[in-house]
Amino acid sequence: MLLRDFTYASRTLAKSPVFTATAIITIALGIGASTAIFSVTNAVLLCPLPYKDPDRLYFAISDMRKRNVKDFPLSNATFIDLRNGAADVFQEMGAVTTGRITVPREDDSPEQIRVAAVTPNFFRLMGAQIALGRDFTDADGQPQPAPPTPAAGAPAAQAPPRLPQMAILSYTYWQRRFGARRDIIGRPMPGRQGGTQIVGVLKPGFELLCSPDANMERHPDVWFAARLAYDNASRNNVEWRAIGRLKDGVTRQTAQGAVDRVAAELRKNFTIERTAGFFIRLEPMHQHVVEEVRPALLALMGAVIFLLLIACANVANLLLVRASLRERELAIRTALGGSWWRLVSQTLAEAVLLAISGALLGLGLAWVGIHELRVIAPASLPRLDAIGIDPAVLGFTALAAVAAAALFGLAPAVRAARPSVAVLLRASGRNAGLGGVGLLRNFVVVAEVALSFVLLIGSGLMFRSFLELQRINPGFNPHGLLTFLLLGGRGGQQPEERAARVREIRHSLQTLPGVQAVTASFPFPLAGGFSPIRWGLEPALTDPSKFQAVDFQIVLPGYFEVLHTPLIAGRAFTEADNAPDRKFVIVDQMLAAKAFPGESAIGKRLLTRIQTPEPEWVEVIGVVAHQRQASLAVPGREQIYFTDGFLRHGAVGYWAIQTAGDPGKYASAVRAAIARLDPHLLVTEMQPMDALVEHAQASTRFSLLLIGVFASVAALLAGVGLYGVLSTVVRQRTPEIGVRMALGAAPGSIFSLVVGQGLRLSAIGIALGVLAAFELTQAIASMLVGVKATDPVTFASMATLFFAIAAIASWLPARRAAGLDPTAALREE
Repeated sequence: MLLRDFTYASRTLAKSPVFTATAIITIALGIGASTAIFSVTNAVLLCPLPYKDPDRLYFAISDMRKRNVKDFPLSNATFIDLRNGAADVFQEMGAVTTGRITVPREDDSPEQIRVAAVTPNFFRLMGAQIALGRDFTDADGQPQPAPPTPAAGAPAAQAPPRLPQMAILSYTYWQRRFGARRDIIGRPMPGRQGGTQIVGVLKPGFELLCSPDANMERHPDVWFAARLAYDNASRNNVEWRAIGRLKDGVTRQTAQGAVDRVAAELRKNFTIERTAGFFIRLEPMHQHVVEEVRPALLALMGAVIFLLLIACANVANLLLVRASLRERELAIRTALGGSWWRLVSQTLAEAVLLAISGALLGLGLAWVGIHELRVIAPASLPRLDAIGIDPAVLGFTALAAVAAAALFGLAPAVRAARPSVAVLLRASGRNAGLGGVGLLRNFVVVAEVALSFVLLIGSGLMFRSFLELQRINPGFNPHGLLTFLLLGGRGGQQPEERAARVREIRHSLQTLPGVQAVTASFPFPLAGGFSPIRWGLEPALTDPSKFQAVDFQIVLPGYFEVLHTPLIAGRAFTEADNAPDRKFVIVDQMLAAKAFPGESAIGKRLLTRIQTPEPEWVEVIGVVAHQRQASLAVPGREQIYFTDGFLRHGAVGYWAIQTAGDPGKYASAVRAAIARLDPHLLVTEMQPMDALVEHAQASTRFSLLLIGVFASVAALLAGVGLYGVLSTVVRQRTPEIGVRMALGAAPGSIFSLVVGQGLRLSAIGIALGVLAAFELTQAIASMLVGVKATDPVTFASMATLFFAIAAIASWLPARRAAGLDPTAALREE
């Protein structure tokens, strides 16, 4: 029986190819879009992290609440205190830090590699497997022997030999650098001083997942075993991210209590921890990794569910018209003894066939969409490699197909099961059945309009945010700048040698044709790597709680001029300021207003700690505009600038050259100049500064693009649905229109009648959409920049836009109605 229903449904659908193709493509758009976004949501938000017992893994994150500093790394000693103090709740705790270094290739040319230092238990903690060699052992993390303390008056004793550093290679680096040679195990690592020894190779696929704000390398090439030593004097040197696995049966609340006791003990024993408001919070590792991208993904998932509902509503409208046109046939079959279940099952069979066909086509669209999503997705989106069509995604597609068949198939099926036999058999018009479904079809169109309007509002808000990002003044002019990072080289050990090397690099770049100016800094705006230091005024000398946090930057003289950062007061750095004994700084306008409200900051002194164990006095010589250094969306923390010479030269690594034309055309000349100067210098991360700005907008652009596409498709489907309803109305009311025109109704009044009905349906849908949007757009409030989720301009402009769409959708049927021949129309009666 079921096979007979599907056979009959397939023959029936084949007789209406235009209807069938339209319905299948509509469903495919909804299912394809929702499947593609679900694949991202599943990989990022739903799938467990690829670690051992991931639900028991927690980041131990330090905050300095009194200085408004969040997610701060830990020092060696703090990590050891935490590991020992919370041993009763954690089965195991490890730590990791990452960075980049240069090593020589076989031809002695420099190569940049990503590295990580970890506690010896790290891979056991995370469940990483070794493909070749061995894992780290506890002995690999034994601290380096301390030099002996000589007796009074005795000559300094010879320092004991240093222990070798053990290294494990990533699988891809082992293949790329060493050609997958198995004999490298136990051998020294090329280019590393101090006896670094390769002891193993990781199995492929392991990655380090952290919050994007943590600035951690996701795929280190080389992992080193850290020899952590307990040293209270180094508590200000922070670099470690701590991860722990809770013991069986230990709750998060219990573990947080143990960690709170450790933090309280540290606040009791150490001044900085006490005065800075040092706390440690436990955060589930999965939550920490996805916290930044969760709002955008949930918003996109909501958008595609809306799109799927709109597609279902559109197909339901098509099926309602189809059922209406077949009501005479169904009435005859009922009169001849056909059961209502046979009528329902055959109608549902058509819906199921459409849903299956749409799902298969949608799966193909999703496959293409996933590939494109990987290309345009921002770098902050974790687990990109895991996005794909897996069993969970296929299950979602199947569920979406079943839900779609139910949504757009039930109403036509119920309608088909209850034909008014006597009325339909007496009716003479070929469209007699159309009158009974008008209310239901109008309801479906209103729902389509409301859902589409919500998507349009979301798209409009994201577009407004994108425009606001374009208008934001970042505090510098990115145009005409080529930026790059210099690593390695044969710099000297003495400050004078390092200063000479920086001058050589600058001079070599400055003499290139077309180069107008050269500067360098560390870190660099929008390139990452910013971290806070302490600053304070005189009261902080006796009350350390008065210290606050500020982001610092080390620059060469000329930095502000090259980046066109406005000088608000005082003066910029000169070459004479670029020396260790010149205790001068420049602050941004935010720090100047905070430190010296209502006064000039020029000539004032600040306490800062950047290179000495205790804070030292520096003098403010200039105030500049605030630079947006970490993100364009938020202003960020106050800023203070030191010269490279203040830190004894050589700290700057990011370079920027101002060019006369397109900065990208100078890339090869810059590389050649650096190679002539020192072939061991590595030029990396070369890009125009405009690219850094575009990268900073990537998340907003990604969300805007997808929501905009979904909203456009939704508006098109809603417009098509409205057109279908009005076309059916014109066809249904053709005899009535003929009577009106015969009695003297002008074509203009008929035109207004049809258009008015379309606009009334749209107005009801928009009104419902406004009410829904006021609530639903709160979900994307955290993604917006410079605009509120209830922005009246966006709501008004989107309403106007949709009324225009409705007017166009209404115009064609209205024109047909106004052009009817009264005689032909009356003949249909």
